[in-house]
Amino acid sequence: MRAPILLSVPIACLLFCSAALAKPACISPDQALRHLHKNVCVEAHVYRVVDAGDDIRFLDVCSPETSNADCHFFIISSTEDKKSVGSLESLVGQTIQIRGKIHPIQGRADMVFSTKEQLHGGKPKFHPNPQLVQTFSAENNGQGFASRNGVGGQHGVHFHHRGN
Repeated sequence: MRAPILLSVPIACLLFCSAALAKPACISPDQALRHLHKNVCVEAHVYRVVDAGDDIRFLDVCSPETSNADCHFFIISSTEDKKSVGSLESLVGQTIQIRGKIHPIQGRADMVFSTKEQLHGGKPKFHPNPQLVQTFSAENNGQGFASRNGVGGQHGVHFHHRGN
């Protein structure tokens, strides 16, 4: 009777870990005004790069059919950040995922694009230990690591389950 319980623990752990590692869904540019002052991921299609002057450029994520009054979200990048951002023109025609803080500006929302790390949804918030991920297997009874005697433990401390 204990075998199903023992097997369910590693499975539950894997499900929990995979849920924790999954990136939350990105919002659309239309939802940006509802997320002011929050660090979120936005998924948007880049239609063109616009030079706004004063060393500011922005990624236009509103379709050409959208009127200026109906376009409520912009991704802004300073020419000072060109080295860390790369070529904005390479993003034209692509759907991107970008993470950053949403700022209000004159009834619209914007996000500052200052580093390539913001792309693809941004940096993951959790970095799994690669050694733990590699060694987690059925061969070592679902333990993330093995000691010299094959029993999981750390710093010489080993826990053994005593059966009744």
